[in-house]
Amino acid sequence: MWEAARRTGIRGEVPSQPCFVSLINVETLISADHPIRVIKKLCDEVLATMGEHFDTIYAAAGVPSTPPETLLKGKVLQALYTGPSC
Repeated sequence: MWEAARRTGIRGEVPSQPCFVSLINVETLISADHPIRVIKKLCDEVLATMGEHFDTIYAAAGVPSTPPETLLKGKVLQALYTGPSC
């Protein structure tokens, strides 16, 4: 995912979510060949290249916020799931 050094300061932490409500492993709910896995990998690769830019626009001190990587990946999912299904 992103370098640990980039997940500090006001940009917030990127949480790992291997389990949902500590009972269900989210990874087991999505098949290995599901297209969302490819999309997630592509998003992670693109966002990793944007890390330095995010570092320059976020303050070094203050209350941690939601990481921009998480927000942007959410927007990608929103765009994918709000389109018409024909």
